[in-house]
Amino acid sequence: MESKSASVRGVNPTGTVLLILLGTVLTGSLLWLDWQHGGSLMTSLLLPFLVATGLVAAIGYRAIPLLKQLKMGQFIREDGPQAHLKKAGTPTMGGVFVVPIGAILGIIWSQFNPDAIAVAVTSLGYLAIGGVDDWKSLSNRKNEGLTPKGKLLLQTAIAIAFCGWAFYSRGNAITNVHLPFNLVIPFGFLFWGLAVFALLAESNATNLTDGVDGLAGGTGAIALAGLAAIILPKEPQLAVFCICLSGSYLGFVVHNRNKAKIFMGDTGSLALGGALGAVGILTENLWVLFILSGIFAIESLSVVLQVGYYKATKDADGKGKRLFKMAPMHHHLELSGWTETQVVGVFYAIEMLLVLIAVAIK
Repeated sequence: MESKSASVRGVNPTGTVLLILLGTVLTGSLLWLDWQHGGSLMTSLLLPFLVATGLVAAIGYRAIPLLKQLKMGQFIREDGPQAHLKKAGTPTMGGVFVVPIGAILGIIWSQFNPDAIAVAVTSLGYLAIGGVDDWKSLSNRKNEGLTPKGKLLLQTAIAIAFCGWAFYSRGNAITNVHLPFNLVIPFGFLFWGLAVFALLAESNATNLTDGVDGLAGGTGAIALAGLAAIILPKEPQLAVFCICLSGSYLGFVVHNRNKAKIFMGDTGSLALGGALGAVGILTENLWVLFILSGIFAIESLSVVLQVGYYKATKDADGKGKRLFKMAPMHHHLELSGWTETQVVGVFYAIEMLLVLIAVAIK
């Protein structure tokens, strides 16, 4: 049964302020970018961004009541921050309308570019995995879905399929990894292992980041917009695809800001990482992607370190010590006294700084 607390959760003014600041920064950046590239209204990045944002935000008002009717209420981990228990019953699986809208608009605005379609299919593939995972969690009535092994196998299958398309589309030239200052490293056959790893790491890292209201959606919108700005001169079709997805995730934050009316679930978070990884591979920008994914990497690394440290410090009773109060990092900060909006605001600022660094050294 849906928690009564979910129905009385109001909108936090600080969450609204963060949304306005995020939207203002992204809109202003795209205005400047369009001006720099002399784009007209129909060839600009700002127009598809605003359309995607508005469409997802508008559809959200219809989708949220529908998900509530379908009993898609989130189950909250009892061992997590106690403040999160009041979120029980909040609808999840928001990615089911966020990702398809962004992907469809991206395909149309890119004029049905084959590479944009391939990225969309890959992202939707990860959405499907997340959907099964979310559905199993809801069916089991606890925060457990697919087994880690099963989830990883499905993610790997999609990653391999995408890499096959990338080789077909771009040939051996794609196996070069571009570094700052025009340095290029030819990876050859080893590149494909790196590419599969990039997709798996990216999708799982964005999945781990989705644990605080507005965090994954906002940082994802920033990362996608930053990637679009970097690849625009050489890959305008993929750039506009990224912008459409960026706008769709911003539109989702309209409803997901603190206090969230809906969560994106694995459906949205896995798809976010899949899109970022796929574009990074196709545009030979894995190094740039590594910088843009700094927030996601920190979140993922905190989990790896937590698990590793716990296992390494196990005593005779099988109990180990924890490096952090809780992983991922955003939960450690919450348990250290940070509010959710403080975590989100700082992470937004860091992600924007990472975009500026990536643009500067590209």
